[in-house]
Amino acid sequence: MSWLLYGAYGYTGKLILEQVLAEGGERPILAGRREAPTRELAERHGLEWRQFTLGEDRGRVERGLDGVEAVLHCAGPFSATSKPMVEACLARQVHYLDITGELAVIEDVLQASPRAKAAGVALLPGVGFDVVPSDCLAATLAASLPEAVRLELAFRSDGAASRGTTKSMIESLPEGGCIRKDGKLTTVRPGHRTRVVPFRRGARRCVAIPWGDVSSAYYSTQIPNITVYMAQPEAVIAGMRLMSLVRPVLGSKLVQRGLKRVADRIQGPDSATRQAGRVELWGRVEDRWGDAREAQLEVREGYRFTVDASLACLERVLAGAVAPGSWTPSMAFGADFVLGLPETELTPPARPGSTL
Repeated sequence: MSWLLYGAYGYTGKLILEQVLAEGGERPILAGRREAPTRELAERHGLEWRQFTLGEDRGRVERGLDGVEAVLHCAGPFSATSKPMVEACLARQVHYLDITGELAVIEDVLQASPRAKAAGVALLPGVGFDVVPSDCLAATLAASLPEAVRLELAFRSDGAASRGTTKSMIESLPEGGCIRKDGKLTTVRPGHRTRVVPFRRGARRCVAIPWGDVSSAYYSTQIPNITVYMAQPEAVIAGMRLMSLVRPVLGSKLVQRGLKRVADRIQGPDSATRQAGRVELWGRVEDRWGDAREAQLEVREGYRFTVDASLACLERVLAGAVAPGSWTPSMAFGADFVLGLPETELTPPARPGSTL
């Protein structure tokens, strides 16, 4: 079956392509916004390629999907690129997968489920590091305490972000923080809440962030109150709180342009970091009576994990294993999906403080 890798010359796109070619599986059609790097990459590997820009000529985008069964969309910031690709996929009845971690994008794609069902296609946002491991962890915890009303997730990651991820973070700076409160997305000030999280390799101070699971975990678990945390040094947490004073400035075109120019210098983690790095995840659910469960998950470095997870999701979609509609990873493949990916270790849910 033919599938298209959009954003193929980007940091994560190249890693996915390398893995596909190493495994000798289906050879994708490569696509991207810029012709020169797309063509050069495709010709180097003897692959078909297409050039089109998302958000401009809708007809050209749709024609770019001719003969394609599915799209694995890797070109961020997804706030600018996801909607036109989703619209083209719905129009051409092409399955859509992306590797975004952007909360608003995930929310929009999941809310498009009725249209996806009508078109007979599957829409799966967040098939990479965010949100696959945290989503599966959330679903596992929810199953262990069915009447949970509160979910907390946290992660600690080795390595740095890629250029595309950094630009997505820059775009989100003016929006502040976000949590799920009583079932609704609620804006909060940056760094509004911290907690010490007992990760497997030691406790770390974590700060609340507007991570994609604030959206996806609600659809997966129906738990109405959700907060996501990330381990950060105290200086970074203090800086996040200071951002409340300058949020309007961070949204100006001049500041955004300057920050993105700095991001253009970022190369992403090198091979040694990707090979050695690990990500620790922690989750906790609690019901209205105070009964709680906690669990931990450890996976490969985030970009290596994204390669594994996105290709595993794509394989299942192409095999017809996913019904039409919009789905989170755990909704599409089950909470145990993450356990089938390489180098994944789960500490099962248990009451806090209990000995496993």
